[in-house]
Amino acid sequence: MSVPMLDLAPQNASVKAAVLDGLAGLMDRSSFILGEHVKGLEAELAAYAGASFAVGMSSGTDAQLVALMALGIGPGDEVIVPTFTFFATAGVVSRVGAKPVFVDLDPATFNTTGALVEAAITPRTKAIMPVHLFGQLAEMPTICAVAAKHGLPVIEDACQSMGAKGWGKHAGQFGEMTAYSFYPTKNLGAFGDAGATVVRDSADLHARVRRLRVHGMEPVYVHHEVGMNGRLDEFQALVLRAKLPLLEGWHEGRRKHASWYHARLAKLDGGPFVLPKEVVPEGRHIYNQFTLRVKDGKRDALQAHLKAKGIGSAIYYPICLHEQPCFQDLGFRKGQFPNSERAAAEVLSIPVFPEMTEAMLEEVASGIESFYGA
Repeated sequence: MSVPMLDLAPQNASVKAAVLDGLAGLMDRSSFILGEHVKGLEAELAAYAGASFAVGMSSGTDAQLVALMALGIGPGDEVIVPTFTFFATAGVVSRVGAKPVFVDLDPATFNTTGALVEAAITPRTKAIMPVHLFGQLAEMPTICAVAAKHGLPVIEDACQSMGAKGWGKHAGQFGEMTAYSFYPTKNLGAFGDAGATVVRDSADLHARVRRLRVHGMEPVYVHHEVGMNGRLDEFQALVLRAKLPLLEGWHEGRRKHASWYHARLAKLDGGPFVLPKEVVPEGRHIYNQFTLRVKDGKRDALQAHLKAKGIGSAIYYPICLHEQPCFQDLGFRKGQFPNSERAAAEVLSIPVFPEMTEAMLEEVASGIESFYGA
């Protein structure tokens, strides 16, 4: 049996009728940018996140970028970000002319901690951007305590973790602002690029994000500052509104499969590889990825073995950000973030999408066991 890393067809089939019906209405109205679906989605996203406001954006990257712009971060400033994450987290910091300052991770969660963040603060630090990687929250109470101590805003990068919980709160209820991505492979995925910037409670920040999204314009043709074209189109909002009521069920499907893997592969956990652990108090890991740590330099061999059996897998991420060619002038060096570099050498994500059958799960588990002769 072939098992893909991700199969979006069943999910998209579940909303096909609603999307096609909505598309007909959208074409009849000929309103394609920032219309009623975007307004409706923004209200629904804010309610889901337990925040005051949400602003639909053209991508998760732009959702991060506009948050930095709204805070006035620019040349000479520093923003603390993890080095083990997707490129956009640091890329947007450079885009506004600021310096990304990298920090290491907690091996148990792949996320950074309050202590690591505090050690990286300098007089030039203007914001902290922790990432909730793979679907589990970073150590937000201590990170927020450090931020409050130093008078710094927090931007949550929840591009992989909309719906994740911890310490009695959702992603989006800790920082001043939070970025979501709706790239098609995310737990809530559009039919193209889309994102949102959630604003926890500041009406002023909300107003500025909305203005920056349309070239700093308010009212029409009056530009208070140089903004961006970060608008979300109506069709993507339509798709996301059709999918949002199903999101909780998809989260629980992934969690059910993660529990199955934990039970099925328990005898190998801590030996040749380490299974991802759900360690956040009052938490909910939504498993945007189910990521193993493969020991003894055997990650690539295991991936090749699974591929030969028709089993999909992926490496998120093979190179830390401080090692990327475009960041070599920042002064960071190989070996400076050992836990992150070790993660980059060990991580392997295996299929966990909610529509998997038990036979598919068994195929993945058996493929892993056969590699180790178990």
